[in-house]
Amino acid sequence: MSYPAPTMNQGQRGQEPARTPAHVASPTDTGLIPIVRPQTPQQQRRIFSPGFGLRGPRRNRHVVTAEEIAAISMPIGDDGVIIGTDTQSQPAVLGLARPTPFDVVVVGGLWIAQVLALRSAATGARVAVETGRPQAWQQLAQAAGGGQQCMTVYPVGRVPAQGPSVSSPVVLIRDCGVRPPRGRVTSLPWQAVVTVLPFVGEHAPRWLAQAQLVGIQRISPQETEVVRETLGIPAEHLEMLPTLSDNVALWCTRKHRKYVMTEPTDAETGLLGMARRLD
Repeated sequence: MSYPAPTMNQGQRGQEPARTPAHVASPTDTGLIPIVRPQTPQQQRRIFSPGFGLRGPRRNRHVVTAEEIAAISMPIGDDGVIIGTDTQSQPAVLGLARPTPFDVVVVGGLWIAQVLALRSAATGARVAVETGRPQAWQQLAQAAGGGQQCMTVYPVGRVPAQGPSVSSPVVLIRDCGVRPPRGRVTSLPWQAVVTVLPFVGEHAPRWLAQAQLVGIQRISPQETEVVRETLGIPAEHLEMLPTLSDNVALWCTRKHRKYVMTEPTDAETGLLGMARRLD
């Protein structure tokens, strides 16, 4: 039995169905037609089955018991300026960038004030120095930012508004002698004011009373009486104050007290010299 030949429409005569070429030549082709063999069912199962492929290193799983989880911890403290180490050899951190006004008084020498200024600049704060001895701060201001203007020195009473913000905190250091005048720029949110007193004079109680934090280097026994009446420091701490080393200070609030030893880095020693109480 014969079947009639398939008829072709008038518009399809002379046209052949398009076929996808089995191989397309490329500029680097060698002329050989690659042979692609179909995969067997066993090979397909091997590809899609879990557990096959590159074998990585085989180690014991990291498993701890519920009682051991508490031992996996990381000590996290306050952020700020590391001013030294305490009596337990733990870092002592001074948080100067705060969302509230913060006043600090340092009874000490130029060295501790400049270390505090240099480390504040290292944390990203803009440091403004109000001083009556600009020659003692100019070299530090030029070297502090490594070419960036992060520390500025102003004469006494000439500090302009700094415009502090959460992204650009300010630390104002007032090195204005034993009787600093009232500053035009005061503490603000994200702007801390550090007032440096060379010793405890007759005007010191006013500054000590209004400060949230006080740092005291070595002072004389006569000065300890003023500190006791103003800050209420216990007798055992008062007896230690006249014997402190040049790089040790007592940092205290109304409730807490901590001795901190400031160890300068090599860069700080090159800029500021060795630790000293008197200038």
